[in-house]
Amino acid sequence: MKYVDDFRAPRMARALAARMRDEVNPDRDYRLMEFCGGHTHAIFRYGVKDLLPSNVRMIHGPGCPVCVLPITRLDMAIALARREGVTLCTYGDMLRVPGSRKQSLLKARAEGADVRMVGSTMDAIKLAEDNPDRQVVFFAIGFETTTPPTAVALKVAEAKGLRNFTVFCNHVLTPAAITNILEAPEIRDMDAVEIDGFLGPAHVSVVIGSQPYDYFAEEFRKPVVIAGFEPLDVMQSILMLIRQINEGRAEVENQYTRAVTPAGNAAAKAMVAEVFELRRSFEWRGLGHVPYSAFRLRDRFADFDAERRFDMQPGRAMENKACDCPKILRGAAIPTDCKLFGKQCTPQTPLGSCMVSDEGACAAYFKYGRRRAAPARMEAAE
Repeated sequence: MKYVDDFRAPRMARALAARMRDEVNPDRDYRLMEFCGGHTHAIFRYGVKDLLPSNVRMIHGPGCPVCVLPITRLDMAIALARREGVTLCTYGDMLRVPGSRKQSLLKARAEGADVRMVGSTMDAIKLAEDNPDRQVVFFAIGFETTTPPTAVALKVAEAKGLRNFTVFCNHVLTPAAITNILEAPEIRDMDAVEIDGFLGPAHVSVVIGSQPYDYFAEEFRKPVVIAGFEPLDVMQSILMLIRQINEGRAEVENQYTRAVTPAGNAAAKAMVAEVFELRRSFEWRGLGHVPYSAFRLRDRFADFDAERRFDMQPGRAMENKACDCPKILRGAAIPTDCKLFGKQCTPQTPLGSCMVSDEGACAAYFKYGRRRAAPARMEAAE
């Protein structure tokens, strides 16, 4: 296949769907988690869910860095943005995420804070160069995909001697989150989520490779198939998982061979290792505190660490108790279970991060699947 249209061909989609129907065991259920929010949107946007056998259930995972950032960390960023002489910049999705007391970076900007949306880490570097009288802070979020650009920015800042540039680091790690989901019923009082296999994230795996997922196949006996984002990618990956489950196998398979290798991007990983080190623990929305699941800046880059320069300390966060976003992020609920969904909480008036982010499950349900959501839930419960 050479062109995008080839990965969206209806004839091939129908053929894959027919193959699934032929190969599923009618006497069992297949509970598959797509970790990445990009897969969730592909499943709904292209109607993949409607083509799956009735006993194949897709469970939405925490694969959206905007969604999993806890309110505590967002509140810290809002408080920093309100400081005199500070310019806080970040990617667009973070601006509208609600923090405590319905505050957000967008509201802080409306009230006078200097909050900027940037398209890249280099935009933040340029802001610091162009505004030497202000402290420019890059609010860094994301999985392994967006961590290397932050590392590059820090090395550039070091080389240029930018003393008015810092990073508020919130980069998190995918394998640690998957481990937490699989161990959650045993280590903490959380709803058990039965999962038979995983669709592995695509862009993350381009960086880290397929090897880090071997642990889940070996330790938890859960098959993983790394999947691309096009509808035929997703459908082929689901079929690969079905076959592994039918055969009693638990292996890591790579459907996204056109971009993912076993070892990943060696240069990017080396850059990240040079700049960052693991935190002992980090809080995730929906998952709680997860050991060794996030990065912080190494001591060499302490002068560029916003948490150290501004002595940033977490306060007491106030979650919206009516919002089911934390449960949705760990697969224990779907968006239509939330009584706020589509009523008080919409993309125009979001009350939770899952509705704000372009990769959030609630946003996917609202945009593509709201009318089909109730039947889908009935199907999952049978």
